[in-house]
Amino acid sequence: MTDFSWLSARPIAHRGLHDSKVGRIENTLSAFDAAARAGFPMEMDVHLSADGVVYVFHDDVLDRLTTGAGPVEGRTMAELKAIPMVGTEDRIPTLREVLDLVGGRTGLVIEIKSYFTERQRALVEATARELATYGGPVVVESFDPRQIQDLAEIAPELPRGIVADDASSAKDYNQYRFVRQDVLATLSHHSWSKFQFVSYWVKLLGNDVSCRVRDELALPITAWTIRKSEERQAATDFGAQLVFEGFDPDA
Repeated sequence: MTDFSWLSARPIAHRGLHDSKVGRIENTLSAFDAAARAGFPMEMDVHLSADGVVYVFHDDVLDRLTTGAGPVEGRTMAELKAIPMVGTEDRIPTLREVLDLVGGRTGLVIEIKSYFTERQRALVEATARELATYGGPVVVESFDPRQIQDLAEIAPELPRGIVADDASSAKDYNQYRFVRQDVLATLSHHSWSKFQFVSYWVKLLGNDVSCRVRDELALPITAWTIRKSEERQAATDFGAQLVFEGFDPDA
């Protein structure tokens, strides 16, 4: 049976322990090393470069976090590496670089990005290949249940979870062209996506869906993204682990 105890034991640093004021940009090696040194598990986002390399970055455009501009899609890893992050010498890291840096010191939560268009099975396969030789604690998650279904087929030994909210933003889910809104909101895909934990929007904790996950399915729940004291209290009261940013839970 998969051991999820570490997922609930310590707060999870959202995109690493980042702080732009001291030159640690989210989803960089600096932010991940800071999280590992502080003993926090860390969440990160992965994409696939044009030449098939899994890299760690959240946005679908470069503008917010780097000195570059325009979409990340269609760029090779070398092209992405040539672009510095804003205010630091850090560059967009590959997943392999993160795995080598962390080296099992703490847990990793890897979110596979989805635009809810065609199935991105190549990204799932590439991520699974990178993790096949990694010895540290790790889970994989996605907002897209198709990604998790693919992961269950490709690498059933990898722990997998769904990131979820009420799916009320049609834009975020590509107007529900590929997955229906009610399926996303109610998590009724559990029978075929086979998720093993849930990362749920903190603002919805306590609703029927989250209570069913906790009480009927008896699955671990993390809560995203905790930035305020009242959000922290809500997650704690519900029994969900924090996915936090902007403060130190140990302070």
